[in-house]
Amino acid sequence: MNPPPTPVQSFPQIQHQTLELPHGIHLRCRITEPWTAKAQTRPARPLLVFLHGFPEAAFIWDDFLQHFASPEGGSHVCVAPNLRGYAGSSAPTDVSAYRAKHLVQDIVSLIQHFTTSQGIQTPVVLIAHDWGGAVAWNVAASCPDLLAKLVIINSPHPATFLRELAHNPAQQAASAYMNFLARPDAPELLAADDFARLWPFFEHMGASTGLYAWLTDEVREQYRDVWRQGLQGPCHYYGASPLRPPSANDPAATAVTLPASVTHVRIPTQVIWGLADIALPPSLLDGLEQYIPDLRIDRIPNGSHWVIHEQPQALMAFMKAFL
Repeated sequence: MNPPPTPVQSFPQIQHQTLELPHGIHLRCRITEPWTAKAQTRPARPLLVFLHGFPEAAFIWDDFLQHFASPEGGSHVCVAPNLRGYAGSSAPTDVSAYRAKHLVQDIVSLIQHFTTSQGIQTPVVLIAHDWGGAVAWNVAASCPDLLAKLVIINSPHPATFLRELAHNPAQQAASAYMNFLARPDAPELLAADDFARLWPFFEHMGASTGLYAWLTDEVREQYRDVWRQGLQGPCHYYGASPLRPPSANDPAATAVTLPASVTHVRIPTQVIWGLADIALPPSLLDGLEQYIPDLRIDRIPNGSHWVIHEQPQALMAFMKAFL
């Protein structure tokens, strides 16, 4: 007798949904949904929410959405929004609309939408990179009861970032680009000549390791599609934040003090760091245990700031072990 054929595994399809939030903001989301039965039979697995950074968008998480929604990855519901200001999401023109409290409100409302839909309660894990991580640190500190766990990828904790920006000349030099991005004319300058000033963000940060082979023509076009929809909102993140290097006319980080309410994280936290990140060096990991009692740090020696593109399988393995 012939054995039964091995079933072919198919990854959940990525769905696209524009979520209208109660405070008048809408976020364009990418969602993978493993549930095929009625809501009452859905497994009580954590909802995974993925937040991107600059100059990215939610598409960077596609492999992760499909993996973690599959049986192999744990059959999670996975959601990745385009953050406020990015492709298809609300993009207020006032720089003050990008202050931390507003960005946190967006993500808290998004989580509440999914966790209370149809009366179903489930734990939530927030997974974030770069600027998405800045938002996630704030959500975790201010709303610990909302999350079960936090995963941060190459995004500095606000307290260690403030320390380095205020006192470390090497970090000030590495972050000098932030003051350029905060300029009113930055969006126009970035868009010129087929985004000639944006591509080096990828190429130069991985130059010492040759790690930007991932930047294929196909991926470049995905980024162009995002950037063509506007760069003012993404740049406003820098204009709204005081966590920038000081300059002759702006004390920036040197004038900032952070209360414990925005620095102490009381939920289990995993920090994954590509050690070849030239903008955010591993010195930012020093002293993290002061602010996060339940902390796990996983290091990727040959990963740059763009480790999500470079080594997705390594990241997935670290994350799966933590989840």
